[in-house]
Amino acid sequence: MSDDRTDDRVFPAAPGPEQPDDAVRQALDRAHQLGDEGDYAEMADALRGVLAEHPGDPFVLCWLGVAERELGLEGVAYERFRACLAARPSDPHVLVTAGNAVAAFDDPEAEGALRTAVLLAPDLLLARWLYGAWLIREGMIDDALRELDAASALDPEDASVRYELGVGLVLAGRRDAGVDELYRAIELDPGDGWAQVVLGLLLHEEGRTEEAAGVLEEGARLRPEDVETQLMAALASAAAGAEGTTLEMVERARQRAEGADRALVDEVESRIDEGAEEAASWLAEQIGPSALRERMMTRP
Repeated sequence: MSDDRTDDRVFPAAPGPEQPDDAVRQALDRAHQLGDEGDYAEMADALRGVLAEHPGDPFVLCWLGVAERELGLEGVAYERFRACLAARPSDPHVLVTAGNAVAAFDDPEAEGALRTAVLLAPDLLLARWLYGAWLIREGMIDDALRELDAASALDPEDASVRYELGVGLVLAGRRDAGVDELYRAIELDPGDGWAQVVLGLLLHEEGRTEEAAGVLEEGARLRPEDVETQLMAALASAAAGAEGTTLEMVERARQRAEGADRALVDEVESRIDEGAEEAASWLAEQIGPSALRERMMTRP
């Protein structure tokens, strides 16, 4: 972590115990069990009841925000996380969870919360990982790589850390090392379609056509609702001369396309009809660059 960051960027956590009282702890244990079972509606209902009895409790606000976010109530969840941070929690898990959540809204409270979590718990993998990921998206790549290197040292087998480290290295201009890290991330978590797509687009930019086509195809299969990815896989497959896969990916995109995506499907199909060179060129110059940038800059 950089030594030149000023102290006013540290989130001023409140003094006092870092754990909830017994009554809140029991309620949180039950809520976490419901969350593990995927019952976020029941989790949210239970925590709202606890919040009525313990208003302003940062633990309850934090995990209620998590439940409501999983239910698609992003605006409501954001206000929970903001209220959580306003209570000045001193628990690093709460700080990093709430800090990462408000970062998605470009809230200025995010940096202080994430950085303080690292200062309070430098050996907490979650804190190092999410702070490093935040630094990447803010353009502070050198600081980000230091955090992610530290996270990787804590757990070399964590796929999420490897993915973020790969993205950071690519943005730092160390593309070969970044691609290696992304391959490592996929080895650790073969079901991560997002990482497959990012890697495939990078490989296509490097002219590794057949390799890129295979990786993008796998990413598309793992993300069947992602129309853009189906189309990018179709273009890459066409560039590699894999006609059967090309036709399949176009059809997969067509089945799920709505609105503007339907026009994009038609456009991609017309490019494919013009031949492998046109398909490769269109992926490299039209869809690929913006898709790659957007996906690399998406927060975890």
